[in-house]
Amino acid sequence: MKKSTNKFAIPILGLPRTAKRIIALSVDFGLCILTVWLAYYLRLGEFVSLSGRALFAVGASIAIALPIFIVSGLYRAIFRYSGWPALLAVARAVGIYGLLYASVFTAIGISEVPRTVGIIQPILLLLFVGASRALARIWLGDQYQAILRYSSRPKVLIYGAGQAGRQLAAAMANSHEMQVVGILDDDDRLHGHVLNGLPIYNPGDLPNLVSTLNVSDVLLALPTIGRRRRNEILGQIRSAHVSVRTLPSLTDLAQGKVSISDLRELDIDDLLGREPVMPNHILLARNIVGKVVLVTGAGGSIGSELCRQILNVGPEKLLLIEQSEFALYAIHEELREKLDGSNCVLVPLLASVQDEDRMRAIMSTWYPHTVYHAAAYKHVPLVEHNPAEGIKNNVFGTLRAARVAAENGVADFVLISTDKAVRPTNIMGASKRLAEMVLQALASTVVSTKFTMVRFGNVLGSSGSVVPKFRQQIRDGGPITLTSAEITRYFMTISEASQLVIQAGAMAKGGDVFVLDMGQPVRIFDLARRMIELSGLQVKDEHNPDGDIEIRITGLRPGEKLYEELLIGGNPKPTSHSRIMKAHEDYIQWDALEEKLNALELALNVNDVSVIRLMMQQLVTGYEPSSDIVDWVYLEQEAEALAQSN
Repeated sequence: MKKSTNKFAIPILGLPRTAKRIIALSVDFGLCILTVWLAYYLRLGEFVSLSGRALFAVGASIAIALPIFIVSGLYRAIFRYSGWPALLAVARAVGIYGLLYASVFTAIGISEVPRTVGIIQPILLLLFVGASRALARIWLGDQYQAILRYSSRPKVLIYGAGQAGRQLAAAMANSHEMQVVGILDDDDRLHGHVLNGLPIYNPGDLPNLVSTLNVSDVLLALPTIGRRRRNEILGQIRSAHVSVRTLPSLTDLAQGKVSISDLRELDIDDLLGREPVMPNHILLARNIVGKVVLVTGAGGSIGSELCRQILNVGPEKLLLIEQSEFALYAIHEELREKLDGSNCVLVPLLASVQDEDRMRAIMSTWYPHTVYHAAAYKHVPLVEHNPAEGIKNNVFGTLRAARVAAENGVADFVLISTDKAVRPTNIMGASKRLAEMVLQALASTVVSTKFTMVRFGNVLGSSGSVVPKFRQQIRDGGPITLTSAEITRYFMTISEASQLVIQAGAMAKGGDVFVLDMGQPVRIFDLARRMIELSGLQVKDEHNPDGDIEIRITGLRPGEKLYEELLIGGNPKPTSHSRIMKAHEDYIQWDALEEKLNALELALNVNDVSVIRLMMQQLVTGYEPSSDIVDWVYLEQEAEALAQSN
């Protein structure tokens, strides 16, 4: 029934405004006749023919009512929007009409016309006219709103006329969220043709299409093209100032899973502009398949991704070490849902790597084959403000975990390191380099365990990564905040980094420092600009004061470097994997290093920050602090001492 009424409603809504007003006027004309006839019936108890004086009463009703309704603006109102204001307007107009009509037929009186008709008929007319407006609102209003919403959908273009593009266009044909107005394709033989009712355009015409068709988004339906070509297309789209979204994998498309909800923001790979390398599955499996694997810092960004990748390979047991209760709960629940019939046993264990007894109890219970040591404090400014805790966790936590691993026959111990360990300017980087040196020294004295370090730069998508931060700042309308316009960083996706860590660990011979090839460093300012432009917005600066998002420079934070490096020395050696290099880094022999570590631990226990920094400079080659001491406890104690002296 509803569909049939909608079928009549749509043609009416499509009529010109004048035609609609004539229809409304005709309805009121008929209601004047009907209400006079009914008024006679209610007065006399029988239906009368509308002739003679009754016809005069009908003519008077029409002659009085319609001019009043016109002057009152009832035909300027849009009935589908009628609400209380419109009904009050009807009441006022009919009220004026009723006074005049009753004056003629009730107060003055017309022979052969009952006086009560002058009262009954205006009341009936009020009810019928009001009901007609309410009916129009109910019948036409919702349908009109639906048409309005449908016609005001964001207009989008699909980039790609291949199978993926056709499937996406078919999935969106009846979408209430977006309206596809055309397809872009690089094949000039298709330009000017129509595919499933959609014109195919030259991508070079995109800036003109954006303005003429009012396009807000471009949907990339190019799941199989290479990264280089994809980057060229994104560069071309950026100048058109439209938002870019992309499709899921071609596998999902082939399985018919495409829906509007599958469209998503650009992958981090798209923002990065580099081609990830497929993993070597032999290396992935070597230290994991059928083995007991332990991951420290399992709830962190790198640790949790390592756990996901390890679970995919198929260990016998996966031990999750984490000192944060919530982080451990979250990763354990996520991994449990992914087991999907796997025989792998997940063991969530609350522990700090600084607690040697706890680590010994764990490893002597399960005797893991491989340990991935991801537990660390990595936030540069926070560690700079809390240096003693950073060194205790990053250096001595590593030392204790490594000692216990050697005691319990762990075959491979892999440290997750960082490019900030190279010529560090901050405590975090210096502590990670010292942790590397600890493992290098232990490797020369321990035969049973192969100690390995894997060094890489920033991972996109980790906690503290700039990409989610920038995305949120763009959603909030800006500004995007940067510490320096010149700051550059190496970047890699978190999944690729985790896979390379596993593969590097499988190539270890003991004491190795592996460095991941992260491609060219990325200027963070350029990354921010790219994200703004691919969101369909413009950068607001001195050249474009009317832009949308400002990039605001806030100044370098304590210990922050403009540029990061991956190698202390030169001439890294290639390995069997194209993205993994082997570095040669000098270190201190264990006997001498152990003595210095004992002295450092004494300084840490009393939080003597100046001594700590001096000892770190002596231990870590190239460590040059870039700021004064900013340890919160030290600064507060200094302030109190100064106040007492005054």
